Amino acid sequence: MSGSLILVTGATGLVGNNVVRMLLDRGEPVRVLVRKGCDPRPLAGLPVEVVEGDVRDGESVARACRGVGAVIHAAGHVRIGWSGLELQRAVNVEGTRHVAAAAHAAGARMVHVSSVDALGIRSLDHPADEETPLEGNLLVPYVVTKREAEQVVLEEVGRGLAAMIVNPGFMLGPWDWKPSSGQMLLAVGRRRFLLAPPGWFGVCDVRDVAAAILAALERGTPGRRYITTGPTICYADAMRVFAEVTGARVPFSPPGPITFAIVGRACDLWGKLTGREPPVNSGALRVARLPKSYSSARAERELGYRVRPLRETVRDAWDWFRQNGYV
Repeated sequence: MSGSLILVTGATGLVGNNVVRMLLDRGEPVRVLVRKGCDPRPLAGLPVEVVEGDVRDGESVARACRGVGAVIHAAGHVRIGWSGLELQRAVNVEGTRHVAAAAHAAGARMVHVSSVDALGIRSLDHPADEETPLEGNLLVPYVVTKREAEQVVLEEVGRGLAAMIVNPGFMLGPWDWKPSSGQMLLAVGRRRFLLAPPGWFGVCDVRDVAAAILAALERGTPGRRYITTGPTICYADAMRVFAEVTGARVPFSPPGPITFAIVGRACDLWGKLTGREPPVNSGALRVARLPKSYSSARAERELGYRVRPLRETVRDAWDWFRQNGYV
C-alpha cells in the first residue's frame, strides 16, 4: 500500500494508535477519523490528516474515506457485561456498516479489527480457529455485536469489497491512553487486584497485532479471518507475571465458582441500585471463566504473525504507563 492514503478509525485507542504510529514509521500517509472533543494526547505531534466525525455518522465516514486507498477500521465500543446493547450495536455494527460501505465506494482495501470474542469456543485441549462453529460463548452484547459487525463486513465483501478481518486476543503494550486492556495490569501494579479470576485467555502484544493488521492489508485474502493472539494462559499465571514485573503482591489464586457467582450477583445488584453496571459483573466473570483458547496458525502462516515473550510485553506496557504518569 506504499504511497496510498490510509484511513484509520479508532486512532486514539490502543490498536488504532499503534497502527497509526507503525504506518508513519513506514512512511505511509495517514488520515484519521476522530470524534469531537476526544483526548488530544494520542495524536499530538503526529503528522496525520485529521477528519472530525463519528463512525455512527455515515456522512462523516464517507467524507473521511474519499480519496483513500485503504481503511483500517479499529473503532469500537468494548464493554463486557449485560448492559449497553443499544450503544454497542450503534458503534460496533452500524458504525462498521458505514465504514465498509464507504471503503467499498472509495475502491479501498479494508481491514476490520474484530476480536476473538466474536468466534466460537472449543476447549483448552482443542483450540478454536477461524472456522470453528459459533458455539460455546456467552451472548453478552459485546459478543453479539462483534459477530454482527463481522457479518456486515462479509456481506460487503460479497458485493465486491476487498476486506479482511483480524481477531485479536487480549492485548497489552504501549500507547494505551484510555487505558483499555491495560487496566488489568495497572490494577495489579497498583495493588488493587486481590483475586485472580478463574479462566483462561491468550495475551498478545498490540505491536505484533498491528504488524499483522498491516500484513493483512497488504496480502490478506478478502473475506478471510485471521486470529492474532498469544499462548493460552490462566488468569492466575498471567497476574503472577504482572506482579513480578511491577513489583506488586501476587493476587490470590482463584477461589471456587460459588464465590465468584456471589461476587457477580452482588456487583449486578450494585449496578441496579446505582443505575450503572460496574466493570466487574456476572457477565464479565462468566466470560472470563470460558476456556478461551485459540490458534493463530493461519495468521502465522499467511501474515508472518509472531508473538513476543509475555514478560517483554508486560514490561514494555508497564514502562509506558510509568513514563506517562499512570502510576
